[in-house]
Amino acid sequence: MNATDVFINCPFSTDYKARFWAITYTVLRSGLEPRCALEADNSGESRYGKICRLITECRFGIHDISYTGLYGDPQHDADFPLPRFNMPFELGLFLGAHSFGGRKQRAKTALVLDTKAFRYQKFLSDIAGQDIRTYDGGAAALITQIAVWLRTEGRLTEVPGGGVIAAEYAEFMDSFSALCHESRLGPNEVTFFDFKRLAAVWIEQAYGRPA
Repeated sequence: MNATDVFINCPFSTDYKARFWAITYTVLRSGLEPRCALEADNSGESRYGKICRLITECRFGIHDISYTGLYGDPQHDADFPLPRFNMPFELGLFLGAHSFGGRKQRAKTALVLDTKAFRYQKFLSDIAGQDIRTYDGGAAALITQIAVWLRTEGRLTEVPGGGVIAAEYAEFMDSFSALCHESRLGPNEVTFFDFKRLAAVWIEQAYGRPA
């Protein structure tokens, strides 16, 4: 298990992308390494196997379960609206690794996020007793929750507060199109790997690496 790796468990949908990028930026700004299922596209590895491998390798886990709910694809699932269970499922794998994975895995620590307090009790009551953090659905509030948690759990005393990181992220995103152009990438073509590289270089140039 890598002490600086952070497993990101969140939706990868278009309408969540701004928050996904915000999580990734905050982890990088904290001097840690963001990891998720999008980091590799190996058809020879099952998604479940990839997720298990990532969870095994990561000490920290950020789990946003706010998109668990009924939805329907207008073209395919309109008559069969189903919950999205991917995020609770991956949270369960992470907590299971902590409980059953041996001495090293017991060092894992998790942040569970939702946009409504106690909503989880209706669909995931088994995690009652966990400290579920809520935010208002915006990137700035999400950054603040994550920054405080990482600084506390990782003893990252040199990392700035969430409000500062949120302001930095807004500045970074103002420059994002230009950064993509310099890398000969369309903004909609940017992969998780691309975003990490662009953000890491920008942070290094603007602020140096956190101690």
